[in-house]
Amino acid sequence: MTGSEIRENFLRFFEGKGHVRVASSSLVPKDDPTLLFTNAGMVQFKNSFLGLEDRGYHRAVTSQKCVRAGGKHNDLENVGVTARHHTFFEMLGNFSFGDYFKKETIAWAWEYLTGVMGLPKEKLWITIYQDDDEAFRIWHDGMGIPAERIVRMGEKNNFWMMGETGPCGPCSEILYDQGEGTGCGKPSCNVECECDRHLEIWNLVFTQFDRDASGKLTPLPKPNIDTGMGLERLTAVIQGVTSNYDSDLFTGIIRFIEKISGRTYKQDEEDDISIRVIADHSRAVTFLIGDGVLPGNEGRGYVLRRILRRAARHGKLLGLNRPFLHEVAAVVIDQMKGAYPDLIERASFIRKVVESEEERFIETLDAGLRILQEEVAVLKEAGGHVIPGDIVFKLYDTFGFPTDLTADIVRKDSLSLDMDGFEKAMSAQREKARESWKGSGQEAVSEVYHRLSVEGIVTEFAGYDAAGKTFKSQVTALLKKGQAVEEIGAGDEAEVIVAKTPFYGETGGQVGDTGVIAGDEGALFEVADTRRPLENVITHIGKLKSGRLRKGDLVSLKVDDEPRRATEANHSATHILQAALKTVLGEHIKQSGSLVNAER
Repeated sequence: MTGSEIRENFLRFFEGKGHVRVASSSLVPKDDPTLLFTNAGMVQFKNSFLGLEDRGYHRAVTSQKCVRAGGKHNDLENVGVTARHHTFFEMLGNFSFGDYFKKETIAWAWEYLTGVMGLPKEKLWITIYQDDDEAFRIWHDGMGIPAERIVRMGEKNNFWMMGETGPCGPCSEILYDQGEGTGCGKPSCNVECECDRHLEIWNLVFTQFDRDASGKLTPLPKPNIDTGMGLERLTAVIQGVTSNYDSDLFTGIIRFIEKISGRTYKQDEEDDISIRVIADHSRAVTFLIGDGVLPGNEGRGYVLRRILRRAARHGKLLGLNRPFLHEVAAVVIDQMKGAYPDLIERASFIRKVVESEEERFIETLDAGLRILQEEVAVLKEAGGHVIPGDIVFKLYDTFGFPTDLTADIVRKDSLSLDMDGFEKAMSAQREKARESWKGSGQEAVSEVYHRLSVEGIVTEFAGYDAAGKTFKSQVTALLKKGQAVEEIGAGDEAEVIVAKTPFYGETGGQVGDTGVIAGDEGALFEVADTRRPLENVITHIGKLKSGRLRKGDLVSLKVDDEPRRATEANHSATHILQAALKTVLGEHIKQSGSLVNAER
């Protein structure tokens, strides 16, 4: 059974149990500033669990796109090194909002794994919260699991909390014994061991309490169910392989990497790590850009940049000295388009963004590596173990090396980074930049546009022929009250910047276009003016009349045709007048600028 078939099989199984199939939400969490990325299936149902939203159904099943890189959930350092860590993965899950509870959840999980998927019962182990006698009885008496294969564990491992206070509850994990050959070999090896023998497959969370500030647990009137099972892990188990990267979810991508690099997987451990890094990171990069995240120097954009540049550096280790990751992204899109058809519509944009970011980084990668190698040699000679903060900052500021990329490179030499020194150098540079900006004569150009331009957020003008037609593009930035924001709501006065626009930005005397920008979910943005604050940035100024508009959204743009034609006519008339004046008065006549709009 392929990974795609397993995904569909899981969804259909729970549809047969009365669950509504719900599409994966975006990797950018909606209305949740506490999260960088969607990292679990329950994220889109958070308000349902809190009783703040009624979706019209009480049972749901999903296959959710997830990213764990940056913040509390950060698997980046382990990706490529282990058999099971990923930045991007899919989480299969079934959910109940005040409907069924432990008995049904456990019974259906057991039925699915042993009955539908055919996993041997004797290879499955169960963990439960130490005080959850109810779960023990269901597993032991109801499912027939021997008591010695049900392990009670403490709050750290088997008690889930949404936050310090609020909904919480015990959980029960199902683990698969992959055999002694995959473990550490120690006599003490058990389900609590960190080795690969006992693989966590499915986590069943029983949200049944409300915890207050004192730690007191009060039973919820309507308990909920939240489960999560990694598609990559389940697929590996079903296909009889001990590494996720040996499942068909990755083998096609790995074969392509072998083809373009000339390296063969499983012949050299260092090459294998690089191949796995690229295979994993290409999926994360593809889906993040597809969901509207763009490379940048802050927040989600910076995490994406770190992932992309880490993959580019591992490509270089494989002898790939050119942009290549956009080609791997195309393979990912082709493989995943059946489950995520929106990737098809965004394929060209994804490839262009990846290739552009690769090109920028490759220009400086070699020079940065030379400086780092020289510093490592000096440190080794002197018996040092820490790369100085000013060197780390120079690599970051001049050569585009994220700090974790530098740390990744020197880890094999048992070296670390002086992060305190890096932060001091960063602060000094920011202050210097502010002072330089004040005296540069560019005060009229807001720093926010300059920052966007530096981060690679620029706008291509589609040309005059695009006016009057509906034009498709993607939102690359949103500004509200002079600050970059992730989204805007109905009634907000804001600025919208897109990758490519048919709107003419005010410059050289000709006023900017007016028109509309329409997005999904009923978003309608009225463009009152279009300006070009920098040569490569065009901003649409106006008001969102309805819906919500988010960074990364695909939108339709339409210029008001009549004002554009009138303005063009008047602009042409201005140039005709200028030519006539030169004929009569001489070539010394110079046009310094004329206001040209629809009226004159």
